Amino acid sequence: MNKNLSPDDQQSPNTNTSRSSGARRETLESAIFEQAARLFAERGYAGTTPQDIADAVGLSRQNLYYYVKSKEEILAKLVSEMTIRSVESVEEIANEKGTPPDRVRNFTRSWVLDRAANRTRFRMLDRSESVLPPELAEQFLRGRRAALSALVRVITEGIDGGWFRDIDPRVAALQIIGMCNWVAWWYEPGYEPEIASIAEQMADSAVAMISRVDRASADPRVVVDSIAGDLDRLRALLPPS
Repeated sequence: MNKNLSPDDQQSPNTNTSRSSGARRETLESAIFEQAARLFAERGYAGTTPQDIADAVGLSRQNLYYYVKSKEEILAKLVSEMTIRSVESVEEIANEKGTPPDRVRNFTRSWVLDRAANRTRFRMLDRSESVLPPELAEQFLRGRRAALSALVRVITEGIDGGWFRDIDPRVAALQIIGMCNWVAWWYEPGYEPEIASIAEQMADSAVAMISRVDRASADPRVVVDSIAGDLDRLRALLPPS
């Protein structure tokens, strides 16, 4: 054996072939799930067939089943990955040692970036929610509740500590989550400004929306703007007349 060869170069042809085959499988599986998410988002789960997915990846339907068992398996994996990632992200930020405003800012920034990076999968999830099998729907619902609960906990802590106004923390959390989720529907690559700047602006807006203003020392115009903002948010909660 040539001692100057690297460990990889010293592998037998069979080992190299196996490694190449494994890499190809990973690449194809990734493409299958990405294309399936795109088709589910565009056509809906019911409107997408296994043949559609196979065609999008460049496989025959028979070969598609070598990589996945069924369309249902694809949906289950997509939903599980999105749900787990969202919950882990929120809970990690909720348990940080920073102030409530810092954690709300971090949450908003993180979710905006995630929704922009995974907009196709989020659109797929949003559109497929009504057709999820019961077990999968329950998993998705538990994840959504856990994420909401974690953010509500941070906002409540901010209210109790005097950081935020005396508002309904659940309503505030739903507003922030909705604002972040909507990014998946309007953001496209190449949008100006860049997504990092958008995330920072939205993070600042989320904190400003719920923060308490020191009206005793603030400029009168700032106080007026603060009161006007409070009134606008209250009007938004009123039912149509």
